[in-house]
Formats: sequence, structure tokens, C-alpha cells
Amino acid sequence: MDKEQIRSQAAANKKANKKYFRKLKTKKLPQLDYLAQEIHDEVFERIDCLDCANCCKTTSPIFRDKDIDRLARHLRMRPAQFVEKYLRLDSESDYVLRQAPCPFLGPDNYCSVYEHRPRACRDYPHTDRKQFYQLLDLTLKNTAVCPAVLAFVDTLKERLPL
Repeated sequence: MDKEQIRSQAAANKKANKKYFRKLKTKKLPQLDYLAQEIHDEVFERIDCLDCANCCKTTSPIFRDKDIDRLARHLRMRPAQFVEKYLRLDSESDYVLRQAPCPFLGPDNYCSVYEHRPRACRDYPHTDRKQFYQLLDLTLKNTAVCPAVLAFVDTLKERLPL
């Protein structure tokens, strides 16, 4: 699925997904974390991130100080050099990439700094995190970026109708 197909499908389902998530927020179902983890595992058995890498092509992770230090060390740079070369401050004063796609993404969709990548990249798309209730807005946003999140939300709605 290319990025336009992802955006189109996300846009088509946005209103229904938003309504579903509003209802889900009010329910506070104790099984949600377990179900989210189960669905996440199932979805990622079917979907290979290397086929898409849309997250790396269109969005930037937030870089924390630990991420900057780790990547700078790996690239044999000073942290200030790394920031100057690759990052900028966004409207919320977080460090993000200056450009998209990510400068560390190869033409084969492999990450050249994979073992040293930022925590936000490690955790993306966050569909397997505990306290999933806290991530509903982010999950809705990520449906426009990631086909796995689209599949995750569709499966969640099937398994947990509200």
C-alpha cells in the first residue's frame, strides 16, 4: 500500500474511527491492553515494515538527549554537530529531523542506524504499549501513515465492537 492509498483509506475511515475511539475512552475496558498486544502481534506477522517504510519517508521521530548522544557517538560526531546537521526544533521545542525522508533510510527501506535509532522509532507505531488508552489519539493519527495501524484499528473494531 503506497502513502496515497494509506492516506485515502485513513481519511475514509477517520470519522468512524474517531467516534469509535471516543466511545473506547469512556469504557476503560480492563482487557484493552491485552487485546491491543494480541492484535499488534497478529498484524505484524502479516505486515513487513520493510515493504513500506512510510513512517521513515514521511514523519520524524522526536529525538531525546539520549538518542542524540547515542547516534552522535555511533556516527563519530559531537552531539552538537549531529543536531546541526540532522535536526531542528519543532513548534513544541522537540528535536525532529530537518528533512523527510529520514537521511538514514536506504533505498531498500533498511535503516543504516537501526541498532542506534531513536526510542520513538523503536516504539513506533505504539500499538503494543501498555496503557493503550493514553495512545488513542496518536493511534488515530498514525492510521494516515502506517498500513499496520490501519489494519490494527480495523481488527480492534471487529474484535471489540462498541
